[in-house]
Amino acid sequence: MSIFVSEPGRPVGTRLPEAFRARRVGDVTELTETETINTGRSEATDAEFQLAANAGRHRALEEYGATAAGERREERPYLPVSRIASSTLYSVQASATIAEALSVMDEHQVHHLVIMSSDNVAGLVDLRWLLGWLHDHEANAMSESLQHIELPAFLTASPETDAHQLARLMLAHQLNAALVIDTKGKAAGVVTSTDYLRLYANSGRHEGTV
Repeated sequence: MSIFVSEPGRPVGTRLPEAFRARRVGDVTELTETETINTGRSEATDAEFQLAANAGRHRALEEYGATAAGERREERPYLPVSRIASSTLYSVQASATIAEALSVMDEHQVHHLVIMSSDNVAGLVDLRWLLGWLHDHEANAMSESLQHIELPAFLTASPETDAHQLARLMLAHQLNAALVIDTKGKAAGVVTSTDYLRLYANSGRHEGTV
C-alpha cells in the first residue's frame, strides 16, 4: 500500500516509480526515515526530507494528522483509495502541445491530464500548473510541446493504499492529485482534493442526519 513521489522531469519513457515496474524503490509511505537517504537515486523522495525543507508544509501535515497521531497504526480507520478515486482518466501524448492539452481539458471539463510517452505513464499535470507555466513563459508558449518541458512531481499509489495516508502525503508535497496505478503498472484512476472534499461533505451529511 505504498505511496511514491516521482521527481519533476521531462516526459521521456516512463516516470513511474520502480515499485510499479517490479523493482525496488525508496518508500515514502511513512513520515520517518526508514533507511539512509541515497542522494544518488531520484525515483522517490522521502516525505520527511521534503517537510524539513518547508515549515509550512510541516504545519499543514501536523494539523491534518493530529487525530491519527495518537492512535496505534492497527486502530486507525482504513479507507482504500479505490473507494474515492475516479476511474475516468484523460490523457495526451508527450508530443502534444500546451494548447492541445488545454483543449482536451476544456472538451472533457477536467482539471487533470495523464501525460503518456507511447504506452508509458510519463506524468500528471493539472490545469493550474499549465496556466502557471504559460504565465511564466513567452506569449507563443501555447505551441510548445510537452516533451520539451520539465513536468511537475506527481504522486502514485495503489488501489489498496489508505486514503487517509495519501491525503497526508498530498498535503506534505503540496499536490492536489495522485495517480492510482494498478498491478499491471497502468493508470487506473485519479484522486484529487475535490474527492476528499466530497467525502468530507458526505460524512458531515450523514452525521447531521443521525
